[in-house]
Formats: sequence, structure tokens, C-alpha cells
Amino acid sequence: MLKRIYDWMGSKVHSKHADAFLATMFFIEAIFMLPVDPLLILYCLENKRKVFYYAALATISSVLGGIAAYTIGFAVWEAIGQRIVDAFISQDTFNYLCTQYKTYESAAVLLASFTPIPYKAVTLTAGFCKLSLMPFIFFSCIGRGARFFLVATVLHFWGPQVKAYIDRWFNILVLLFLVILIFGILAFR
Repeated sequence: MLKRIYDWMGSKVHSKHADAFLATMFFIEAIFMLPVDPLLILYCLENKRKVFYYAALATISSVLGGIAAYTIGFAVWEAIGQRIVDAFISQDTFNYLCTQYKTYESAAVLLASFTPIPYKAVTLTAGFCKLSLMPFIFFSCIGRGARFFLVATVLHFWGPQVKAYIDRWFNILVLLFLVILIFGILAFR
């Protein structure tokens, strides 16, 4: 079933709304749990001439979504933030994490923007912990950009080989991606 969705999405890459769809998905990914890296890979494989354009579009959209999520986290802390924290961790743990987050703010945002840790966890908690907005934006741009442009560069040079590999090992790659995603989520908890 996932292979059919993959093939269907591949056919939509060339539609007139494809760029808006990609941008929307990367914006949403920064707020909600939505694995979009496979979508970027698919777009880049289907249109090699636009790989760096897609990376730039993904970066800009993801960072804008990150700013929206930061704002949501900042704004809703008083209303529901404490309940969210209490549901998952203790107040002492949250205070410790916020202190660590503020101490290593730049490195934390940069690292989490690049790694499989869900970006939305970083964006919302940055707002909860009231990190400085400008460094958050700056390091999100660097981390997200590095991640997406790395994907674009690999696919620019080795796209046909990557596509053949994905087609051959699709089910195993999906499983591996899900395992990495789950470990990223668990590492953040």
C-alpha cells in the first residue's frame, strides 16, 4: 500500500500545485508530527533539475512553520503548557530541561533541526521555554537548510542510483525510516 502511495505522489510532483503542496507539508511538519523527508526525496527524484529549489522551498517552509509552532508554544504555555508537561514528565524534569535548553540553545536547535528528532518537538518547546526568537530562527535555518540541501545534493549526483535502490528496497527503507523516527521521538522524551 505504501508503495502505491509513493508512486501516486510521484505522479503528482509534476502538477501545477506540486510546489504549494510541498511547501504546505513542510510548514505543517514543523507544528505536527508528519514525516516529510520521503516527500522531499520523491520530489527530487522526479525532477532532478529542481532539487536545490525543492531544498530551498522545504527549508523556508519548515522554518516558517517552526516560527508558527514557537509562537503557539509561547502563547499557549499559560493556558495548557503546564498540563502537557505534567502529562509526560515531572515539573522538576521540565525545569531542568528548560535550563539546559536555554544554556545550550543554539546547539540544541541546530542539532535538533538536522537530526531525526521531530522538529516540532524543538519548535513547540522553544516557545514553552521562551528561548530567544532570533537565534532560534537563525539556527533553524542552518540546521534545516543543511539537512534538506544534503538530501538535494546526494540526489542531484546519485539520483538514478538512489531511485533504483528505493524501488528495490522500498519496504525495508520505510521500516528503517519508521524505526529512526520512533527512536528520535523516544530520545526526546
